[in-house]
Amino acid sequence: MKLPVRIHHARLGAAEFRVVRPAQPLRRAVLIDHDRHLDVHLDQDAARKIGVLWALAARSPRSLIHLPLRTNRLPGRDVADDAGAQLDLVLLHHSLQFAASRWKKVRGRLGAGRLQTVSLPEAEHGDRTDSDYAARHYQENRDLFHQHLQAETLFMTGSAKVFRETARHFHDVARNGPNYVPVHPSYPHFCTELHSNDGTLGNAREIHIEYCDQWDA
Repeated sequence: MKLPVRIHHARLGAAEFRVVRPAQPLRRAVLIDHDRHLDVHLDQDAARKIGVLWALAARSPRSLIHLPLRTNRLPGRDVADDAGAQLDLVLLHHSLQFAASRWKKVRGRLGAGRLQTVSLPEAEHGDRTDSDYAARHYQENRDLFHQHLQAETLFMTGSAKVFRETARHFHDVARNGPNYVPVHPSYPHFCTELHSNDGTLGNAREIHIEYCDQWDA
């Protein structure tokens, strides 16, 4: 899939940071903080694009992948009564060692950026295998997500491997969400999760990812 993005550069003291954003806003996607866990609601188009950006984080260890979501409208259908704050999302490789406390200043220095198209044909195919799944549950596993919350933004920090393998969650939503037929009233919409039992979360909360096709204009 090809995705137009904007490449931004921001200088903070002696350091320069490269920030990648989708060229067009992802209007039909929200990230909601529920304190104990996080919810993502999104439509098919947003699911496809976030899947590509998730895979791009695996390929771009020196970039911050920024998804501005916090000002988006909530879905047209009901959201849980205990819905908390809406957040932006930043994806980054752990080797960048970016301090989330610097984000607000970096974000304030971003200009119009330079338009570019990224193409990641492999992004739609996760490469998780049974052996990968087993390896994640060993104590020595370092391919884990860690989260930080700063300036109304959730930072998902991980290795190239964990980004590459978990991008499939978003492509699953894009493929299966629109034609999903409910088989139980407790699951009226297609959903998937980054779950603690998956062996992908270190210091990180679970993320529930749910397809939604009802959005206010």
